[in-house]
Parts: sequence; C-alpha cells; structure tokens
Amino acid sequence: MRLNGITVWDGTEQLGVADLSWESDILDTVAAAPVDRHPDLAVIPGLIDTHVHLTGPAQPGDYTYGTWPLVTTTAERTLHAAANAQALLRYGVTTVRDMASDERPVALRRVYDAGLLPGPRVLAYGVVNMTAGHQDLFTPPDVADRPPTADGPDACRALVRRYARAGMDGIKVMTGGGVLSSGDRAEWRNYTAAELDAIVDEAHALSLPVAAHAHTEPAVQAALDAGVDSIEHGTLLSAAQAETIAARGITVAPTLVINDGIADGTVPASAESRAKAKALVADRDGKMRAAHAAGVRYVLGTDSNGSLLPWGSVYPELAAFTRILGATAEQALTAATSHAAAAVGLGHRIGRLAEGYAADLVVVRGRPWQRITDLTADAVVAVVCRGRLRYGALPS
Repeated sequence: MRLNGITVWDGTEQLGVADLSWESDILDTVAAAPVDRHPDLAVIPGLIDTHVHLTGPAQPGDYTYGTWPLVTTTAERTLHAAANAQALLRYGVTTVRDMASDERPVALRRVYDAGLLPGPRVLAYGVVNMTAGHQDLFTPPDVADRPPTADGPDACRALVRRYARAGMDGIKVMTGGGVLSSGDRAEWRNYTAAELDAIVDEAHALSLPVAAHAHTEPAVQAALDAGVDSIEHGTLLSAAQAETIAARGITVAPTLVINDGIADGTVPASAESRAKAKALVADRDGKMRAAHAAGVRYVLGTDSNGSLLPWGSVYPELAAFTRILGATAEQALTAATSHAAAAVGLGHRIGRLAEGYAADLVVVRGRPWQRITDLTADAVVAVVCRGRLRYGALPS
C-alpha cells in the first residue's frame, strides 16, 4: 500500500512532504516527495493510549456503576471488551495498555496479534492490590467472587507469578487509594514498603514492568522508593519528586479529563467520588505545570472505559496537556506517539513513521502538531493499523 505526496509528522517532528509505502505491517519507504498532492491532509503515527479499561460495557451511558461486572457473564464481557478495543481504531488509537487486566485482554491481544479479528495492539497489565485497597473497593464487600488480592510479601510475589504465567505484559500496583472506588480515600496507604519491594522485585525478575497508581505525594513517594517504571495519575506530586521522576526517565499518565469530569459532574459518579476528585484537582494544575517544566515526561493515558469516559476522550486529553501542563501542541502529540511507545516498551517498533517501524498511521485534516485542536473525530480521514486500513479511506 502507498501514500504519495502527503505531509508527514513522524512522531517527533514534521518531515515535510513524503511518499510512504508498506508491505504487511512494516513501513518500507518514508522518502521525500517532490509534489504535495494533499495540501489539506497530513499523516501522523497511530495514537497510543497508555491507560484504558477495555472490559466495561460497550454501550456508552448504559452502566450501572459497580454492578455490571457482577451480573454479566465472562463470555459476554469479553465480547464487550473486543467491541471497545475495535471502537478505539475509529479515533486513530492503534495501541492500548489495559490497566486492570484478567484473561480477557490477554485473549484479545493474542487474537488481534494472530490476525483472527481486526483490532489494535493490546498490552495487558494485571493488578496486584491489597484487601481493602483501591482495586478491591470497586466490588461490594458481601460479594465473594471478586478480583484477586494479595496481602504480605509472599502472597504478593505469588500473584505476580500467576500473572506472568497468564501471559500478562506488566503489573499495576496501587500505592494509594483512589477516586471511583467506594469507601476509599486517595490518601490511604496501599501496601507496606516490604510488600511493594516484593512486588517490584518479582515483576522485574520476570521481565514485567510495573506501573503504580498514585495520586498523593506519599503514594508517589512509595512508588519511587519501590522502583516502579511508570506513575499513573501523579496528581499531587511534589517539586522534589518531579526532579526524581525526570532524572529517572519515569513516565506519568496524568489522566486529566476524567478527574476534571468527576469533579465537575460531567462524568457520572457518586457524590463521594466527586468530593474526592474536587479535592485532588484543586491543587493539581500548578504542581503538574511545574513538573512538566522540570522535564517530567507526560504521556497520553485517558483512564477511559467507554461508558464513564468515551473512547474519543483522547482528543480533549491532549488539548488538556496544552491547557493544564503548558505543553506545546507538538509536545502533546509526541506524548501520544513516540513517548507513549517508549512508555509501553515498544519504542523500537511503534510511535514513529520511519522505515522499519510498524505501519500504524492516521491520515488527518489539519496540522495537529501546530494546533492540537485540529485533532478531532471529524478530522480523521483514515486509520491504518498493522498495515491494514481499519477506518475511512486512504487518499488516492
């Protein structure tokens, strides 16, 4: 397949007008072209959302919070997850990292990788969480069939090993409480230092990266002390922590839009969750803007599940990077492509438009690296994932 004479933004910078060609799912040619055949269009790498939840219901707005997983069979929930993953392609998202995985996202990854069904690249992270931790408090206390928990260093190691056996790509650990979990507080400690050390040590021994859910300064510090590879949220990180994060090259997915939406009521949530979100975002913006200025590498991560927050939220999330973090449009787009690729361990394969990289690309109207607001659902002309057209039509 070919794209001739189109402006290319390659994941870090504008290359100018170029010809692209690919066989199978690898770009063979990215070379300068003499004629701009599509002056109103451009091509960018496929977007990468580093923090999603695929296993919610696929009907937006049709979600009784907390009960749907309890009354829906595993088989049906798997089909909803598949529909959610495929819906992401419509918005130019060609790679996702599911941050609360069980066997379903792992199965999707294998099916999509084998080409049995069309779908994005999926990375599955299993959650290691304590009893009464953030993940555990999504399920009502009297329900016996609940996601696994692990208490004590030995149990934590055992759960990491079970996730490795199941084929997970990484581990997510809670170092503090959360917003949407019931009866929880963001400032609650999740896990002791000994437990976190065991989780990170065991995960790294099995070549599994570790992402830490952390909103507050103590939770961020616990994650840093344990040696995690990425921070999810990082809402109230301090200036000193920002310096450490930048020096270590740890990425942060700030999940700006969902926390704002819970706080202002545009994302459906309980009064308890709204109060927690309001308290967090009240002190967030200045800390995050300073952290970005200090060199913290922020990456796209929406925390979308398709019902509470729709899949198209990648666009307002990137706009929030410019509004809240003070990022340029090009920095925001880099956070969704080459930097996000590195964050999920695939920087050598995706997130760039260069020879030898995957043929994951999006044809758009406008110049989103100059004006991030150019990137909207209506601006998406075509989406190619794994070398195959998955949405729209390539310009001829």
